[in-house]
Amino acid sequence: MVQWSGGETGVGVVAPVMPARGADAFRFTPGTALPGRLGRTGTIVTPHGEIRTPAFIAVGTKATVKAVLPETMAELGAQALLSNAYHLYLQPGPDIVEAAGGLGAFMNWPGPTFTDSGGFQVMSLGVGFKKILAMTADGIRSDEVIAAGKTRMAHVDEDGVTFKSHIDGSKHRFTPEVSMQIQHQLGADIMFAFDELTTLMNTRRYQEDSVERTRRWAARCLREHVRLTDERPDRPYQALFGVVQGAQYEDLRRRAVRGLVDMADEHGGFDGFGIGGALEKHHLGRIVEWVCEEIPADKPRHLLGISEPDDFFAAIAAGADTFDCVSPSRVARNGSIYSRDGRYNITAARYRRDFTPLDPECDCYTCGHYTRAYLHHLFRAKEILASVLSTIHNERFIIRLVDDIRESIDAGHFEALRDDFLGRYYAGRPPASTC
Repeated sequence: MVQWSGGETGVGVVAPVMPARGADAFRFTPGTALPGRLGRTGTIVTPHGEIRTPAFIAVGTKATVKAVLPETMAELGAQALLSNAYHLYLQPGPDIVEAAGGLGAFMNWPGPTFTDSGGFQVMSLGVGFKKILAMTADGIRSDEVIAAGKTRMAHVDEDGVTFKSHIDGSKHRFTPEVSMQIQHQLGADIMFAFDELTTLMNTRRYQEDSVERTRRWAARCLREHVRLTDERPDRPYQALFGVVQGAQYEDLRRRAVRGLVDMADEHGGFDGFGIGGALEKHHLGRIVEWVCEEIPADKPRHLLGISEPDDFFAAIAAGADTFDCVSPSRVARNGSIYSRDGRYNITAARYRRDFTPLDPECDCYTCGHYTRAYLHHLFRAKEILASVLSTIHNERFIIRLVDDIRESIDAGHFEALRDDFLGRYYAGRPPASTC
C-alpha cells in the first residue's frame, strides 16, 4: 500500500506492505455522491493498497513513467500506475516480468498497478492513428479506413487479432485467452478484458458487429480469468474489468454495458468496468453518463485515455471513478507545460529570461527549485533533464487537480471548483467539453 506523510499537499514517500489475498483482496466502496449527478467519491481496495477515487492513474507504458523514477511518482501523489500489456509482451516478455515477481516488483512500485489488454494497439496498428482517441466524426464512413501514409499492421477476425510487431515486424497473435494469460503473468492488480476499439469513421453496421464481438471476447476473457485464478491460488487476486465500446451511439453503449453486466450469473461477473472507444471530445460527458447509468453502483468505472482538465470535470460529474492517459508525460517531453492559467510551450522565446516557476501555485519539486528560464535552456540545449523536470511538474499538476476534485465532492463545492478552475484555465478560449 502507498502511504503518505507529506502533510497538506498529500505528497510523501512509499511504505511497502504485503499484498492481500482472499475474497476481500479487491472491492469498491462508494463514498460521497455528487448531488443530482452520477459522480461520487469512493475507495478501491486492491492487494497492494487502496485507491481513493476519483483518481488519475499515471501511465508507465513499458513499466516506467518516462523520465521519472517510480519513487518520484509516489512523491507526486500517484496512487497507482498503468502499464501496457502489448508493449510488455513484446519487450521484455511477460515471463520476465513474472519471474521478477510481477509488474510492481519489476519496476519497484509497491502500490496498485493496472494493465490494459492490448485492444488499443489493435486499433492503432490496424488504422495507423497511433495514440489519437478523440477524433472527429466528420467525413467518410469506411470500415477499411487507414491513416494517410500508413500500412495496416493488424487484422481482426472473430477469434482474435493477428498483428506485426512495431519493433521488428515479426508476426504475433492475440486472442482473449492470450491477453488474459499475458496479463496474469504481468500480475497487475487490475486488468482489462480484450476488446476491439473502432474508429469514428467505421460504419454503424461495423460498430454493431464490433460491440457483439467485444461481448463475446469479454465472455472468453472472463472464463479464462476464472481458470487462471483457480490455477494460481497462491497469487494475489487480480481484478478483471469488462470494457464498454459502442462509439457515440447511445443504444450501442447501453447494450454493451448490459451484455457485460449480464455475465455475472454465468461467469461470476466483472470486478469493474472500463469505458473505451474513440469519441468526439464534446460528447464525452454524455457518453460516460449513458454507460454509468447502466453499471451497478458498487462497481468501479474506469475511463480509458483522458487527461485534459475539462475532460476530468465532465467525466467525474458523469460518474467515472478513475482515468489514465499518457499525455501529461508525453507533452512534457515536448515542452508543453500545464499551469493554472492554461498550457504553454516553455521553448517560446519569451521564457528565456523568465525566472519564475513553471506555475507559481504548484507544489512540485520542479516549481520549488527551478525557473522557466532554466527549463527553456534545457529544452533548447536538448538536455535529458528537461524531460525529467517537466514530467515531474505535469504529472503532479494533473494528480493534484483530480485530488482537488475529489475533495470538492466531499466538501460540497464541486461546481465552484469547476467554474473557478476552468474559467481561469481556459480564459480567452472556451473549453472543448463541458459538464
